[in-house]
Amino acid sequence: MSVDFDKIGNTLLEKQLVDRETLIKAAKVKEFEKKRSLAQILVDDYAIEHDTVFSEVASLYGFRKISLAKENINKGRIEFIRKMFEPLPEPLREQMREEKILVLRYDPNRPYKIIIIAADPTNRKIPMIARVIGAKRYEVCYVRLDEMQYLLDLVFPPQNEFLANLEDQEIEIEENESEEDNFDEAAIEAEINKSMLVNLVEGMLIEAVRRGVSDIHIIPKNARTTEIHFRVDGKLQLWHVQEGVRPEAMAAVAKDRSKNIDRFEREVAQDGFIQRKVDGHMIRYRVSVLPIVASEFQFKLESIVIRVLDDRKVIADLDKLGFQGKAKEYFIKAISKPQGMIIVTGPTGSGKSTTLMAALNYIIKPEINILTVEDPVEYIIKGARQIKISEKNDFERALRAILRHDPDVVMVGEIRDKITAETGIKMANTGHLTFSTLHTNDAPSAISRLYKMGLEPFLIAYAINIIIAQRLIRKVCDNCKRPIEDLDPVVPKSLGFTDEEIKNTIFYEPVGCDKCNKGYKGRVAIHEALFFSKEIRRIIFKSGNEIDEEKIREAAIADGMFTLRASGRVRVMAGTTTLEEVAYATSED
Repeated sequence: MSVDFDKIGNTLLEKQLVDRETLIKAAKVKEFEKKRSLAQILVDDYAIEHDTVFSEVASLYGFRKISLAKENINKGRIEFIRKMFEPLPEPLREQMREEKILVLRYDPNRPYKIIIIAADPTNRKIPMIARVIGAKRYEVCYVRLDEMQYLLDLVFPPQNEFLANLEDQEIEIEENESEEDNFDEAAIEAEINKSMLVNLVEGMLIEAVRRGVSDIHIIPKNARTTEIHFRVDGKLQLWHVQEGVRPEAMAAVAKDRSKNIDRFEREVAQDGFIQRKVDGHMIRYRVSVLPIVASEFQFKLESIVIRVLDDRKVIADLDKLGFQGKAKEYFIKAISKPQGMIIVTGPTGSGKSTTLMAALNYIIKPEINILTVEDPVEYIIKGARQIKISEKNDFERALRAILRHDPDVVMVGEIRDKITAETGIKMANTGHLTFSTLHTNDAPSAISRLYKMGLEPFLIAYAINIIIAQRLIRKVCDNCKRPIEDLDPVVPKSLGFTDEEIKNTIFYEPVGCDKCNKGYKGRVAIHEALFFSKEIRRIIFKSGNEIDEEKIREAAIADGMFTLRASGRVRVMAGTTTLEEVAYATSED
């Protein structure tokens, strides 16, 4: 059946930014929804990245593109934007906030013309907004979605109603109670009821999402003090210190908000989750509770870590994973095979799940059955069936049953032990494409780990397609970074830089400004892609009592593999990160 696309549809198809199948589906939706453009449907309904689509829309229809990083966004500019915004009717103001539309400034060359910026410059409400503000002449310009959100947060900082309540009514501090008092559930309940701990915990959950936090740590420090830390760009930062309240009360409030966690159980580790709608988007939080030692026996203290699972951060496009050298070519080749195993390895928080999500999104089709076994499920994957783990259907039981469910592709959340490893290898050897994760320092050591679990070398050699090791390293802030003066060449040489590379590279150091965190902003991945070529398989197959990791590494490098440290050097040469970050995140090759 022939389907006619509009200009933007044909442009996206020609540039291979959208596949034809998705475009056909979106075009059919457009036939029934006249108010939304094809571009909006692709973004809203089919998870095509906003700026991928609307950058092309802006180019195609001649909208000027503005980078807010090059604009002078000072207090005066922010006040001007507020002044233009505030007289508008509240419903219109709300629409502008939601749809990312603002009046930026007057045109310096034509003072009578107003510059209106939007994440979607084709938005049909823009002419009405221009009329309401009395603009006789105006120009609509395109600004990236993340920059628009950053500016909106500057102009209209989102209010956290729970934290606002805390400011109005401070938590009561009990001064008279003795630390020698015995542990008492009734006393804990009374302390929660008379305090504002509920507002603190709810406000903490919202604030973490808005600040882009990956993990929240609730840490009891003593009988009357609890600290809350946020992990931002891989580093913990103190966010709040709560004094005068029992840590058990703070823990009880957090546990009350979590499903699958017993508030009154304080002797064993527990795992659960929280769901909250924050700024119109459903956020999942994974909760881990661990009992910890207290200085006095009567206190039953617990450390709580809450992982923030915001699926807006999930990368669905392989191009955005940041593969270098032959890594992307190898990865696509490995996941395009009908069978075999793909393993992503690295420490907790290294982006393994993100890489697996991107891989699954790349291969998902209606004609294949994709099953996942995860405990817990972190992100909802459209087009996959994600098995629910419970006491009656535990991880191992689900894993054994999955082969009877006619899968084409299987994702096993983590290779935990010999049973998991053998099941994964069995699936890979019986015509299934299998994805999983492992915790090792680099790609060759993942082979040793599987061997030490009890897998035979010939099974490892012929079941696995590729092993990807990865880390996340902090990006140096583009706004304040500065070149290092009088750099001692010994430092870059210790990371493997050659004299020629040192001569041709500008090495940066972090400074710190109001747009970053101590000189760093955001993170980027470095990868080590060990593709199982014939030579790699031969080396593993002929292994005796021990896997020769060094021999495997040398063969892989000869095939074009970048080690983690080599990948880090490329990031430094591109001005993306610093020598310190690469040294911290990687070990000696």
